[in-house]
Amino acid sequence: MTDLPMASMRAQLHPLMGRLAEAILRRWRDSLTLSAYDLPEDLGYIEGRLEGEKLAIENCCYQTPQFRKLHLELAKVGKSLDILHCVMFPYPEYGLPLFGCDLVAGPAGVSAAIADLSPTLPEGRLPAGYRETLAQLEPVAFQDARELPPWGDIFSEYCLFIRPRSAEEEDRFLARAEAFLALHCQQANLAQPLGEAETERHRLGLENYCRQQRQNDKTRRVLEKAFGAAWAERYMTQALFDD
Repeated sequence: MTDLPMASMRAQLHPLMGRLAEAILRRWRDSLTLSAYDLPEDLGYIEGRLEGEKLAIENCCYQTPQFRKLHLELAKVGKSLDILHCVMFPYPEYGLPLFGCDLVAGPAGVSAAIADLSPTLPEGRLPAGYRETLAQLEPVAFQDARELPPWGDIFSEYCLFIRPRSAEEEDRFLARAEAFLALHCQQANLAQPLGEAETERHRLGLENYCRQQRQNDKTRRVLEKAFGAAWAERYMTQALFDD
């Protein structure tokens, strides 16, 4: 991967989204051994209409020895809504958490920014290698911390969910998301396969993460308005949170 993909879409979105998307793609390229991921052909780039405005969605996916799918989605609804969505889905035998981040922006700026390393074990604890590094990060303060949704018990104690109120807060969010991502790639390269029993525990945790994420009614409603209920269900279960 010499040139970073999604360049045209990145250039159209809120600047924070373009910067975060580029940081994710560069980290994947520089830190992991990427190979192609076979996303259904008609789900790579999608266009539709939402309340009279053009809706465009572009998906970029890879896989690695440790991750069954690296997924970055960028979406734009006319001039009213920009979206970035990213999840790194590990293979259960490596016992890794899930890196995830989302940005939502409108004409007034970024309304939601979330980044997390979500544990997959039922007790909700991240592996020791993660906890030790995250505990040493400098605390970051934001004026407007947002409340997690009712299904948000899948997130870790380090989850960052905010509405940035300034360019400085956007920079702080970006730096923390990049720190999560760098740590995740480092730990993935150190990970060794687990035994059968531990692998099964992590597999169940990964399934629960996807099941909980599919309860996001806001995402589903947008997709249903643009493409219909059947297509929205297929996109949620085959592109966003397939388990």
